[in-house]
Amino acid sequence: MRRLVSSTTKTTSTTTKTDAIPATDATPAILAKGLLAAHGRTPVLRDLSLRVESGATVALLGANGSGKTTLLALLAGLRSHHGGELSVLGHALPAERWALRGKVGVVSHQPLLYRDLTIRENLDYHARLHGLSADRTEAVIQEAELQDRADQPVGALSRGLTARASVARALLADPPLLLLDEPLANLDPVAAELVGALIAPRPGRTRVIASHDPAQALQESDGVIVLGPSATTRYVGPSDGMTAADVEALYR
Repeated sequence: MRRLVSSTTKTTSTTTKTDAIPATDATPAILAKGLLAAHGRTPVLRDLSLRVESGATVALLGANGSGKTTLLALLAGLRSHHGGELSVLGHALPAERWALRGKVGVVSHQPLLYRDLTIRENLDYHARLHGLSADRTEAVIQEAELQDRADQPVGALSRGLTARASVARALLADPPLLLLDEPLANLDPVAAELVGALIAPRPGRTRVIASHDPAQALQESDGVIVLGPSATTRYVGPSDGMTAADVEALYR
C-alpha cells in the first residue's frame, strides 16, 4: 500500500496544491500547518501545510534557493520556524526537539564527520551519544562495506567513501525518519548504487529526499513537495500522474 503525502490547506492564488488526501488515524510522521521560516526579514517558506504518513517517501523539489535545505533543517529540529505549527514523529517543534534525538537521520552536503578521526572513531563517538554499543558500529560498517577503510581518517577518503561514511552515521540509530539532501550527488555509479541501497525504503521508515532530478524523484516517491520562488509552495500531494515537465513548470 502506497503511503501518501497531502496538503492540509486549500488552494490559494499563489499556491498550487491538490485536494487533501484522506488521512489515516495513525500519528503522521510530519504535520505542518501554515509553516513560516525566514532569513532575517526575508521569508524562505511561507504558509506551507502538509501531512506525511509514516513510511512514505516524499520528494522535495524546487530550484536553487527555494527553501529545500531550510525545510530539512526545520524537520530535523536544527532550526526554529517563525510561524505556524510543526510536529515531527508526534513531537511539537521546536519545544520537543530533544525528543527527536536518534530518531532522525540526516544526510546533507556536509558529511557531519570529524575529518581527523577515522570512520570507526567517528561512528563510535556518535554511537555513544545515542547509547549504542560498539557492535552496532561494526554492523553499520559492514553494511556500508567500509570495513577495509574503517581505520582511515575521514579527511583522506574519496567523495564516494565519505558519502558512505556519512550515510553510515545517519543510520546508526536505525532512525524512523531520514532527511536526505541530494544524497547521490557527484557519486560515481558504483558508489551511487551502494548508497542508494543503504537509504532505500524500509518498513516503517519515512524519507524526505531533496533532489534536482525530478524524473528520478517522482519514480521513487509516494508524494511530492514543490517549492517555488518568493517563498511560495507550488504543490503538495501525491506523485501519481506527475511528470518531470509538470514539476519543472512549477519552479517558475
